[in-house]
Amino acid sequence: MSVSKRFTDKKLTVSFYIKKEAAQGAKKIELLCEHNGWMPVAMKPQKNGTYRGSITIARGKQPTYQYRYKLEMPDGSEKFDNDWDAEGYVANPFGGENSYFSAEPTK
Repeated sequence: MSVSKRFTDKKLTVSFYIKKEAAQGAKKIELLCEHNGWMPVAMKPQKNGTYRGSITIARGKQPTYQYRYKLEMPDGSEKFDNDWDAEGYVANPFGGENSYFSAEPTK
């Protein structure tokens, strides 16, 4: 899975990992997530070609959160992609799908 979660009583920290293959040669990747109104969060490139980033959200607001990745390709074009290893996918209002993660621990 490309998402790991750390729960505390009041907060959830979610770390996102994008494999080299899923990065598709992008020169920049941003996380777009509904937790902050879809404002871009920069993913950090790693030496091995992967990307990673994290967010922290308050627990108890909603059971799941949708997200996508925005890739800036070497030619300057932009591409939107889902997490290849997401917990699941849900339809979005643009005729595609968004990835999602659960905001509560699994039992």
